[in-house]
Amino acid sequence: MHPIRRRRLIKAQAPANPHYGKPPGERTIPELIQQGVVIVDKPAGPTSHQVAAWVRDIFDLNKTGHGGTLDPDVTGVLPVALAGATKAIGILHTAGKEYVAVMRLHGEMAEERIRQVCQQFVGTVTQMPPEQAAVKREERERTIYSLEVLEIRDRDVLFTVSCEGGTYIRVLCHDIGEALGCGAHMHQLRRTRSGIFGEEDAHTLHDILDAYIFWRQDGDEDIKNIIRPVEDVLAHLPAVVIRDSAVDAICHGAYLTIPGVLQADTGIEPGSEAAIKTLKGEGVAIGTAALSTRDIMEKDQGIAVETNRVLMHKGTYPPLWKKH
Repeated sequence: MHPIRRRRLIKAQAPANPHYGKPPGERTIPELIQQGVVIVDKPAGPTSHQVAAWVRDIFDLNKTGHGGTLDPDVTGVLPVALAGATKAIGILHTAGKEYVAVMRLHGEMAEERIRQVCQQFVGTVTQMPPEQAAVKREERERTIYSLEVLEIRDRDVLFTVSCEGGTYIRVLCHDIGEALGCGAHMHQLRRTRSGIFGEEDAHTLHDILDAYIFWRQDGDEDIKNIIRPVEDVLAHLPAVVIRDSAVDAICHGAYLTIPGVLQADTGIEPGSEAAIKTLKGEGVAIGTAALSTRDIMEKDQGIAVETNRVLMHKGTYPPLWKKH
């Protein structure tokens, strides 16, 4: 997957009030449990929903949510949001993904031909979601960033693929088989990356349970290495950093206007998703950009981001906006 490199541009200077909020890395374990994400190494067998339910039970929470369904027989990286972080987890559905897969051909095919056809699928592809998918069945375009054939043994093709979120590898294997003229199906699949989260970040359900028990019984803080702050889910989005005085208004659902902006990442375009953050790096909300980075930096008035989902609790920062 090719990460987007962005620069943070400074529009105005303002101090951060040390008496309100805190950097995500300084949150306590109870705070992380209420606003964090665990990256599960999903085993084969259970559904993604079942895995999220087990995580909910481990932490004794009312709700959890997973970031991108994996079929029961598929293993690998499954981000699971805890409690309040479930408001943000949906944006991972559009984040880039990486997989390692085994495609089984239905007939004999020359290795050179297999590699040649696989490369034809790098770029924009058109897919029809499978019948069992929980989305409307209509053709849609997805981007394959890279597809590398690692090994071919008899009719089995081992390959890695980096792709746009929402790409169906099962459909990709079928379509490659059609292009080859022999037919093919997905035999095995493992997700190795979702957004910024890779296999190196993933933990088994057993390890997560052990870490939680050790913390509750002995005060062992190793669980801090397992629970990630919700802001990590926002890492693939461009960010707009706002004044402390604007935070509570956003928490009440107000749109972000340009006077509240201090910094903005490059790459923001009208209609694209953007994260609204504090000077301490806290996620305030997710919204739809109304202006480009350039316009946000150059204009003095107008709406910069339309707030869609508020992540921060009201009252975390003082309601200074009400005084005006």
